[in-house]
Amino acid sequence: MNYNKSEFMASYGLSRQLPESDRPEIVFSGRSNVGKSSLINKLCNRKNLARVSATPGKTATINFYCIDTAYFVDLPGYGYAKVSNAERDRWDELINSYFEADRAVCLLVQLLDSRHAPSADDLQMLEYLRYHNIPFVAALTKADKLKKSQLEATKQEFERICAPYGCKQVFLTSAENGYGMEDLRALLNESAQG
Repeated sequence: MNYNKSEFMASYGLSRQLPESDRPEIVFSGRSNVGKSSLINKLCNRKNLARVSATPGKTATINFYCIDTAYFVDLPGYGYAKVSNAERDRWDELINSYFEADRAVCLLVQLLDSRHAPSADDLQMLEYLRYHNIPFVAALTKADKLKKSQLEATKQEFERICAPYGCKQVFLTSAENGYGMEDLRALLNESAQG
């Protein structure tokens, strides 16, 4: 995949609007504010490909990015308390119908904040992925905030937590300094080529 050939395609707020699945799709999932937009921007070496929102819970749509021969699919962030129940239901419906449709999902990247244990919402998402047999890796964000001496232990702890859910691999990443991006890109390339 040539990451320099990346463009924002469209945002979809309703499942029936989703485009045809005509190429491999790499999905990004995570809590509001975990840094999904920043990670996508860093992977593609772009500042503003994915719009970074100052307000958590703002991405209430599924955003599609065309990355060369694949799609990056950015799911709305979950777990933000100030969202109404109606909004939460719409979120659930959108996510469920995305995964229930016959889409060419080759991998999901589950973002988790490296500085904190997974939240109840994170664990619920991991359970969802396990239940639906969705192949995924975990990207631990904000690794630049950890001390060097904490990196390996943090990675091992998340491997231990994520393994029972079927997680294939855990990556420490930083959208700040690019830590872990090369390894993650290599895996995404491999996945997109199937």
